[in-house]
Amino acid sequence: MSYAPLPSNLKTDEASPEWMNKGDNAWQLVAATLVGLQSVPGLLILYGWGYRLSFGDRLVPFWGTPNVALDQKFLLSKGFSGMFPNATMVFFPVCFCCDNPNSDRRSAFGVQMVFLSEMGLIDYSGGYVIHLSSGVAGYTAAYWVGPRLTKDRERFPPNNILLMLAGAGLLWMGWTGFNGGDPYVVSIDASLAVLNTHVCAATSLLTWLILDIIFFGKASVIGAVQGMITGLVCIITPAAGVVQGWAAIIMGVCSGSIPWFTMKVLHKKFEFLQKVDDTMAVLHTHAIAGSLGGLLTGLFAEPKLNYLFFAKYAKYVGFFYGFDMGDIPTGFRQMGVQLLGIVFIVVLNIITTSLICLLVQLVVPLRMSEEDMEIGDEAAHGEEAYAIWGQGDRLENSRYSAYNDIEVPATKGLGQVEMT
Repeated sequence: MSYAPLPSNLKTDEASPEWMNKGDNAWQLVAATLVGLQSVPGLLILYGWGYRLSFGDRLVPFWGTPNVALDQKFLLSKGFSGMFPNATMVFFPVCFCCDNPNSDRRSAFGVQMVFLSEMGLIDYSGGYVIHLSSGVAGYTAAYWVGPRLTKDRERFPPNNILLMLAGAGLLWMGWTGFNGGDPYVVSIDASLAVLNTHVCAATSLLTWLILDIIFFGKASVIGAVQGMITGLVCIITPAAGVVQGWAAIIMGVCSGSIPWFTMKVLHKKFEFLQKVDDTMAVLHTHAIAGSLGGLLTGLFAEPKLNYLFFAKYAKYVGFFYGFDMGDIPTGFRQMGVQLLGIVFIVVLNIITTSLICLLVQLVVPLRMSEEDMEIGDEAAHGEEAYAIWGQGDRLENSRYSAYNDIEVPATKGLGQVEMT
């Protein structure tokens, strides 16, 4: 049987090696760009080292050999996974890293990924090592830094709801690449993951708004954004490509209701939770939602979909499918692994974040003085986000301002020494 010759655009050459799939490479770059839209990729040089600690040649069972990931020989060779070069492979997690320097802990805590993977944990796109990790770390850091001024905690509406909506929209759509690129191939699994992502997020958003209407009499844009985020955290990271569509809907209902309850009800009942000034509610939207997603993944993970992603059959079996297959012990084991993963991530991040905060405060204060907090951004950076009309003269002539070339005497009565 004779085959027609390949079109010229598919033929291999030095720029398109035989091992590279052009379609996979193109999609991976698009997916990385979508993730990058969620942030500004400013940690490229840092991650140029950290990438090979997590994904490079094995040094020890949980750590890669440190090496530069930005040299030509390495970047143009085949990636450790997928049919594209290391240059594409590096770009994708770089955008993850930049998406939230506190949440994507892959370079600094590669041990988390390897250890959990060896256990057989199902974590499709990083629900444990990204969202659960960042929620616990952020909440722990807030404990060490301490609360804001009382007046700032009493009422702090969004600075600009229109900008908040624009950011939320970019975040939501960017999650298409966040998850769709994780199979490292243009596959049916990637398509399912993208669809499940948006189904769960939309369901969670509606659930949150319905609860707001039932108990508070009205829906809010802030509530919609919070519901969206909990849906994305719950489904996108641990489960998106390994559960069926009906499971994504159930997970959306859970992610829009359980974090809502912990935030709106439980948070007000426990004094300790109120003492920690969790400004962005990361405990509820990330730690609790991430844990919830991990547990629900253990319940609903479908064996065939797990095979498409992990290329291993019958090892990753959701709890309910264990009963259906007559393999009940495997289903119980999977839930045990998911629970153990939560405990491991929580303990690890409480310890490491506490150590980091304690070490940092030996060099610089973790907390601004109350006087500087009264002034705000101008005291910390010499500039403000908004130069509102009528404030221009005050900002330009301020002793903290970065917009003048002369020293301006300090205002008396603020407890500061007058400048000469």
